[in-house]
This record gives sequence, C-alpha cells and structure tokens, in this order.
Amino acid sequence: MSYNKAREERKWLIWKEAEEKQMRELGVNEDTIEELRIYDWTVFNSNRRFYRRLHDASAFLDAFKSNEILPDIRTIEDFLGEIEDERLYHILITVDRITLQIALMKMQGYSTAEIAAHLRLTTKAVYRRMDRLKEKLKTLFE
Repeated sequence: MSYNKAREERKWLIWKEAEEKQMRELGVNEDTIEELRIYDWTVFNSNRRFYRRLHDASAFLDAFKSNEILPDIRTIEDFLGEIEDERLYHILITVDRITLQIALMKMQGYSTAEIAAHLRLTTKAVYRRMDRLKEKLKTLFE
C-alpha cells in the first residue's frame, strides 16, 4: 500500500492542534510552541520522504530478483564471483558486507522483515541501506 501524504498530514495536524491546546492550557510560552511545531514538521517531512521512497526501493530490488535463484550462490564471495560486469563489480566491492548480505538475501526471496530479524537490524535500517545501494547503482545505469 502506498503512502498517502494528505491523510498523514491531516492526522499530524489533528495531533499537533491537540498537543498545542494542551501546552497552552499548561502555560507554555508561544515561542516554545512554535519551535516545537517547526521541529515536528521537519520530522514529519523526513518520515514522509522515507515512506515515499520505501516503495521505490522495494520495486527496484524486485527488478533484480530473478525467478530462478542459482543454488550455488550462498555467500557474498559467491555473489561477487558471479558478477561479470566490471563496473557493477567495482561498485559492489566498495559496499559494506552487511549491505551485500541484505542484497543477497533480497535476491534469494527473503522479505525485509526476515532480513532485519536475521541480521539484527531494524527494517528501517535495511531499507536505508538498500536505498543507499540503489543510489550507487544509479550511476551504473546513467
């Protein structure tokens, strides 16, 4: 399901108005309330960008996932050894091992939640690493 910015923004505004009303009742300074509003809006926009790109990263990785996974590719070394494109190989050897492990597991059909649990990361960390890898790979296709 895609991210609905308008719905999330309405929910944020309702929450923020209730919070500001409560802070005014408690006697909080208007300048402080405004600073909190600006900070919370920045956080909201950061989360919005993350969730919007979340779907894009998944679709990008699914394009690389093949229907038939080679049974002999079990390790990162096997994965790197099978790469024939020299430019792709040079990009991938600069990436850390955890990100390569995530890419390998994604190609093997693991879900993001399964990968996160196996590598003891948060799902957000898995998505962030894949997003960074996607940005590096974009240079290959330009």
